Amino acid sequence: MYAVIESGGKQHRVEPGETLKLEKLDASEGESFDFDKVMMIGDGTDIDIGAPFVEGGKVTAEVVGHARADKINIIKMRRRKHYRRQGGHRQWFTEVKIKEITRG
Repeated sequence: MYAVIESGGKQHRVEPGETLKLEKLDASEGESFDFDKVMMIGDGTDIDIGAPFVEGGKVTAEVVGHARADKINIIKMRRRKHYRRQGGHRQWFTEVKIKEITRG
């Protein structure tokens, strides 16, 4: 069984037992988290497609932890103009483990 969920403005295809990194969620480590924005649930040939979301569909996950991604370097430079700026960014993410997918 698999499902397509929306989290952080992105869509993710998930299956039970899978771990994935999402945009930071407001949940503490070890806590259970429910995703209500389920766009599709599939099980072999039996597929439920939402418009835009499946009614009563729910994906339950456990929060494994919070961390920051690798640093992205940002460099701005104008040649021959004596202009150079350097910066960086590390995005927060939440790692979750999918426990259960339920239909509505």
